[in-house]
Amino acid sequence: MTQEIEIEYKNLLTKEEFNRLLYNLPFPEYSETQTNYYFETKDFTLKENGCALRIREKNGKYKLTLKEPHPQGLLETHDALTKQEAHSWINGNIVKKEHTTKQLTEKGISPENLIYYGSLTTERREVKYNNVLLVLDYSKYNGHSDYELELEAPTEAIGLEAFNSLLTEHQIHKKETPNKIKRFFSTIEI
Repeated sequence: MTQEIEIEYKNLLTKEEFNRLLYNLPFPEYSETQTNYYFETKDFTLKENGCALRIREKNGKYKLTLKEPHPQGLLETHDALTKQEAHSWINGNIVKKEHTTKQLTEKGISPENLIYYGSLTTERREVKYNNVLLVLDYSKYNGHSDYELELEAPTEAIGLEAFNSLLTEHQIHKKETPNKIKRFFSTIEI
């Protein structure tokens, strides 16, 4: 599948809240490491369109993902990359890929205008729990770090109910939580 609709809820956490969830829910003992490499145009055309573009490296595999606004969450368009293609992207030699190039072109964005801005590395733990996917992330980027809870759900109704119940049950205050790419870009000088 090259496209999917992602319905997710996020909340930044303190270290104490992170540990409370980690030790009170059935998360795996060890995390998996993944790195996101972020791209944007010089004039931030992706951001103006409410979009984000990244390459994710996880377990030696590379996936290019364009995220776009969708009435039910986010529309994600994916293309697999080889290690060599990913490194070409990072070094400024954009390798056009079928699905993401089509979506970018529809928005009037030329892949040749994309620039690599940097990376964010996450130690991630995931667990299926009560019909949703719970994710605990510890992320590091540009000298900053943060803790985050993500909840992915099959529907908005299931997700919202599970998210609110989880926060209440574990005495966690709901916080405004920009996505990782926004947090990343807030830490660099442009």
